Order: sequence, then C-alpha cells, then structure tokens
Amino acid sequence: MMKSFPRINRAYNRVFQPGRLSIGLVVPIERYADGPVPKMQEHLQRVKLGEQLGFSAVWVRDVPFNVPAFGDAGQTFDPFTYLGYLAGQTTDIALGVASVALPLHHPVHVAKSAATIDQLSDGRLILGVASGDRPSEYPAMGIDFEDRGARFRDAFAYIRKAQENFPRLAPGHFGELNGTMDILPKPAGRRIPLLMTGYSRQTLQWNAEHADGWMYYPRQLGQQQFTIAQWRKLIPAVQEIDKPFVQPLYVILEANDDYKPRPIQLGFQTGINHLIDYFHRIQEAGVNHVALNLRFNSGNIENTMAYLADKVLPHFHPKNQIVA
Repeated sequence: MMKSFPRINRAYNRVFQPGRLSIGLVVPIERYADGPVPKMQEHLQRVKLGEQLGFSAVWVRDVPFNVPAFGDAGQTFDPFTYLGYLAGQTTDIALGVASVALPLHHPVHVAKSAATIDQLSDGRLILGVASGDRPSEYPAMGIDFEDRGARFRDAFAYIRKAQENFPRLAPGHFGELNGTMDILPKPAGRRIPLLMTGYSRQTLQWNAEHADGWMYYPRQLGQQQFTIAQWRKLIPAVQEIDKPFVQPLYVILEANDDYKPRPIQLGFQTGINHLIDYFHRIQEAGVNHVALNLRFNSGNIENTMAYLADKVLPHFHPKNQIVA
C-alpha cells in the first residue's frame, strides 16, 4: 500500500500527493539568458496567470548578494518581503522558498517571517532550507564558510522550536531559548514545512529524520530513482508515513511538439511530447513536484505558460485536488 504524506499546512497538503507529480514555476517567470539580473517586469501578472492556469506553486530564492561568478541574481527582491506581497495578491497557489541559506540569517528572523507569510496566506508557505553554496557571501557577513554545516543544524533546530509555545533550546551558534519568551506569530498550520535542499552538509539519514521533504537537483533518471529509493528506505525508522521529493528543471520549450531533447544545464531543450513523457518517468521514479525554470526559454512567456497548462498539467493535476 502506498504510504501517505504528513498533513502540515494547506500548501504542503495540496502540492505533495503520494505517487503523483505536481508542477510549479520558479520566479522570475521571464527570460534573462543574457545576464544574471532579471527585469522583474510583469512578475505579478505572471504569478497570477500561473495560479489561474493551475500551476501548483511558485518558488523564489534567497540570494543575498549578486555574485557575478554564479551567474544568477534570482528574483532580486528579498524572498520574504516578496512572498508577503504575493500572499496578498493570490488565493490558492503555494508560495515556496527554494531555498533560504540558513547559516546567513539569524533563525528567529526566518521563523518570524515564515510564520507571518504562512498566516497571511492561510497556510500556503513551503520553506526550502539549505546550507548555502556561494563561498564569497560568507566573509561578506563575517561567517566562516566551513562552519556552515553546524550552523545549518542549529538554525534548523531553532526554527522548529520557534513554532512551539515559549520554546526551550540549548545554546548554539544563534543563542539559546530558555522558555521565558515566545516567538510570534505561530504558523497557520501544524508547523512550517521545511524541505532540505541537497545534502546541506548533512547525512542522508539526518535528512530523513529531520526534514519534511527533500529538494535535489535533476539527475540521470536511473540515478535519481536510486537516490530517492535510498532516502525513502531511511524514513520508516522515523515515521510510518512518507515524505515528498522535489526537483527543479530548466526548460526551453520548442514549437515543434516532437523536438528531440537536447541537454542544457539542469534541464533540456525539448518539444512538449518528450516533456510529458519525461514527467511521467520522474513521477514513476518517485518525484512529487517539479519546479520549472523558464529563464532560457526563447518563446513568449505567457504563451509558453498557457501551452504547458493546456498540454501538460491535465496529465498530472487532478481536477479535485486536495487544498485543505
């Protein structure tokens, strides 16, 4: 029998269904192939269009600095401020962070911002968390890059405890909580769902024990299936129910529906028919959500979104999807 996923908040419950794939969009929803900084024009209209068309989530990234060597400044806006804005402009689409680099922030601010957005959006926040992978950002904030694994664990524990009433937490990199103060607001749902990105300097066992799901990069299909299976073998030691797996995918969608796929970094250039087939394959491999990135797409963005919604989403998004 297929195992269920935990019931955490409205977004988590809607986006992640056992044995099914859902499809979301990475913000910025625009083409900016020629440089690292997007224009962020018509971004609100495109997020609203994504919700109207039936995409299950939009994902923003935590990029404190524009690091030219990295080649991508993300959506440029502060992720929590931006999601707070989107929370007031949308009603159903999940609001995801993929991902906040925990060692670069004090976790009390992350916890408070995340719970605020979850409240304002009626339980639509999914929080991806990571240890960070841009070495130049750490000295700019006076933080040791090599210490990021331990800082990640401490920040993760702090955010979890912050969702309890008058929390207690032993001293760590970010201080201690002695139970005499509370952190408000609390999340709208049971808690803020925390999805670990990559390995974040932890073991796969730590991931299976602590995170509410795993976000990992696209890999060759057989390798991805093996990786997911190894992770899910570890989960029963922690809980009887399962946890979801998420991956991003860069896509250049060609007008020729039968265009054979050509690999690009973390994705491919392809026609719609191969894309549908690929999505069926990763669904069978155990992927529960894919976040599409259209940064390099050459066609009109609105037309591409509409075509994806018309041709792809009906294969994977049930009409009566659970949203409670």
